Amino acid sequence: MSVDTLLTPHRLGGLTMPNRILMAPLTRARTPDSVPGEAQQAYYGQRAGAGMIISEATNISPTARGYVYTPGIWTDEQEAGWKGVVQAVHAKGGRIALQLWHVGRVSHEWVQPNGQSPVAPSALDAEGAQCFVEFPDGSAGRHPTSTPRALETDELPGIVEDYRQAARRADRAGFDMVEVHAANAYLLNQFLATGTNHRTDRYGGSLENRARFPLEVIDAVAEEVGPQRVGVRLTPFIELFGLTDDESEAMAHYLAEQLSARGIAYLHLNEPDWAGGEIQFTDDFRRSMRERFSGSLIFCGHYDAERAERLIEAGIADAVAIGRPYIANPDLVERIRTGAAWNAPNPDTFYGGGLEGYTDYPFLDNGHDRLGREG
Repeated sequence: MSVDTLLTPHRLGGLTMPNRILMAPLTRARTPDSVPGEAQQAYYGQRAGAGMIISEATNISPTARGYVYTPGIWTDEQEAGWKGVVQAVHAKGGRIALQLWHVGRVSHEWVQPNGQSPVAPSALDAEGAQCFVEFPDGSAGRHPTSTPRALETDELPGIVEDYRQAARRADRAGFDMVEVHAANAYLLNQFLATGTNHRTDRYGGSLENRARFPLEVIDAVAEEVGPQRVGVRLTPFIELFGLTDDESEAMAHYLAEQLSARGIAYLHLNEPDWAGGEIQFTDDFRRSMRERFSGSLIFCGHYDAERAERLIEAGIADAVAIGRPYIANPDLVERIRTGAAWNAPNPDTFYGGGLEGYTDYPFLDNGHDRLGREG
């Protein structure tokens, strides 16, 4: 079938994308010192043909970390590193958003500053979760998470400020947009869900109270960069790392209305097919979100070009985000445009390592980075 609509421009908040294909955020664990460098400049620059790149999840503070070798945005050095990445993408005509991340309870004392406990809405273990740590002997690997401690009410403004400062740094680094990661069972998702939020203060209990902290974060980020440069990622119905939610659909509807009222640029709804938490939204749910959110609606998960085209043609989605295929296909938009075959990704090189499986996947023209040509 034709994919003409998928390849048309779209206005995303204050940004015009040349096509409706976003590169989804993909953790690659290739920044051992948490500072993006030349490898990240090459990797993201290769993929500048996307309508917009959403960066890998980026820690907003030292206590936000749950995985070693992931980038941050709380120091001047990290900000400068990301500025180099943004410049590499912009030099090839691309657009890029920074995804802001706090893992909450999906962490371990070995990853936290001074060996402290991870934080969460409530002191409940992340059942079955593993984080990527450096062991005392210097090796690295997966390890079950530590039991978190519950955040005190008076600590929450400090985390909001961490998000604010991260958004400010993203703006200074030149990012086109900022995405707040409120999905995949990480901190903001933990506040939203009934199974992980057992608080009795104004941040727990009712649906509105559970949404209070995530909305405070989103408001702080929007104050820094403007709501038309902010997106939010959610994973309604997810059951991952022990997270469950008795009011998942109601919360998704409430957040869609709240974010619409705030003029947020886009809502990014993830349907993961990994970690045993496979989700596929019903058409009724998709339409219910379309009715409640006036900004751009982006879906992510399970998508090939034809399925994405059908959803956009039906008026339900404005764009789609594609993840793992982008690992192996830096020129994915060109492959969709020409009907060319897609390279298959190598899962053994998804996380960690060097340039193999990172910047060495072939382009259509015998491996040459066509976006880097002069003229």
